[in-house]
Amino acid sequence: MPNIKSAKKRVLISEARYAANKSAKSALRTSIKKAREEGADAATVKAAVVSVDKAAGKGLIHKNKAARLKSQLAKKANA
Repeated sequence: MPNIKSAKKRVLISEARYAANKSAKSALRTSIKKAREEGADAATVKAAVVSVDKAAGKGLIHKNKAARLKSQLAKKANA
């Protein structure tokens, strides 16, 4: 544990952000997995695309990865 007050604060903030990011990434992966399942309806795919967009907007995933995921989901939905 650091001794300097600002360093202590940074540790606390980074731990809180890590927990929030971990939770959001887990939710993102779950929504993508549900959309990729056999028999997934259009609403599930749309919800996954929305969650991918939100994750890219928050900086959880890169914008190119978001575009790639959305393309893959659309391809699977249209097949």
